[in-house]
Amino acid sequence: MSLGFGIFLWIVGLVLFYIIIETAVRRGIDSSKLGERIEKIEETINKNNSPK
Repeated sequence: MSLGFGIFLWIVGLVLFYIIIETAVRRGIDSSKLGERIEKIEETINKNNSPK
């Protein structure tokens, strides 16, 4: 195996690992009480900033 191919596989592995971790964290926040609270705050902000 050449060095370039090894580095390429290493980078692909890191990208896949990043995607997996990001998805897990997003799902965890979305299903938590903190995620629900953040959504309520965003709705309030959007209502207050909408043109009248």
